[in-house]
Amino acid sequence: MKRPITIPSAPSTPPPSPRTLRSKTTTLRSLSSKKPRNILTNPIPTTEQENPKWVPLNLSRSELYLPLTFPTGQTFRWKQTGPTQYTGVVGRSHLVSLKHLDNGDVGYYFHSTKDTGDARDALLDFLNVGISLTEVWEGFKASDTRFAELATHLGGARVLRQDPLECLIQFICSSNNNIKRITMMIDFVSSLGNYLGAVGGFKFYEFPSLERLAMVSEQDLRAAGFGYRAKYIVGTVEALKSKPGGGMEWLAALRKVDLPEAIVSLCSLPGVGPKVAACIALFSLDQHHAIPVDTHVWKIATRYLLPELAGTSLTPKLHNRVADAFVKTYGKYAGWAQTLLFIAELPSQKALLNSTEEKAPNSKKRKLELMKTVLSSSHHLRLDKMRLAGEHFG
Repeated sequence: MKRPITIPSAPSTPPPSPRTLRSKTTTLRSLSSKKPRNILTNPIPTTEQENPKWVPLNLSRSELYLPLTFPTGQTFRWKQTGPTQYTGVVGRSHLVSLKHLDNGDVGYYFHSTKDTGDARDALLDFLNVGISLTEVWEGFKASDTRFAELATHLGGARVLRQDPLECLIQFICSSNNNIKRITMMIDFVSSLGNYLGAVGGFKFYEFPSLERLAMVSEQDLRAAGFGYRAKYIVGTVEALKSKPGGGMEWLAALRKVDLPEAIVSLCSLPGVGPKVAACIALFSLDQHHAIPVDTHVWKIATRYLLPELAGTSLTPKLHNRVADAFVKTYGKYAGWAQTLLFIAELPSQKALLNSTEEKAPNSKKRKLELMKTVLSSSHHLRLDKMRLAGEHFG
């Protein structure tokens, strides 16, 4: 039994004066053509309390480690607002920060919410806390010695349960794109929603509703720098609005169908191919065995699961074979296993793993050194993603 949680809250910040869509597109266009402001060295004023009261989430580091969960390509809306602290929006309107406390537990603080009970439920749902990561990983370790080795050093990489519409728009923007530009696009789309406040130099908004997105034209998005993805976003919004019962209901219903049906349904939307569909299915639709197959996942598969295919090229015909190999090895949570294996291939994590193999694993001093190394390496994840993005999202 988990002990009851009392959630503190801070007054929400009044929204700024309304801005027109034209001014927003002009702003993003200027960001695209000029050197962007370094938000870490030149932050905008924050509106959060200086000393918020963090509430323990009762999730150990092995159940949730923030630097291995948020900056690893699942979501582009959460921002790092401090050392091992990340801030984002859950349940559409609850602005929350998560942070590792001194004892390793995760603490949370709501900067803006009108309903603390609903906010707590939305946060727990978003973090997929109904799934025990420890239990899932025990199964993985029993079936794969490679995973057992990695899990010792890379615990707490949890798969999130995002809002389907948010996830869909984010991964349409990710196609053949890089992290910097994806983030700019998602920030622009988010800014069309209601303003919630600023934390750590970042402004946060509710993700716009389907109706609000329908007010944005392809021309508006192209002017904002979306390129050919503008027509895909507009087309997808139109397709969702035409669904019987509404687009949000249609997306939510994909959580209750088999994975192949979910993939086929998502691929009927403009700009959504099999890999993007698999990302959406894994990160928002409870399709825990969905495998987004890209060149990096292909390399992992041919190295550890399908060595007979080493040296060959990934083709559309081989996508299903790769996905089947992951499911055969890891079962119904294969997508969670693939997520950790992908993180382990990031340069900063590979360097960390190589250094630990050369030293005694049972030394208490070594364990303390390892924790410090993991913490210090977490900020390199964003750079790793930018280096990999051209290929990973291609």
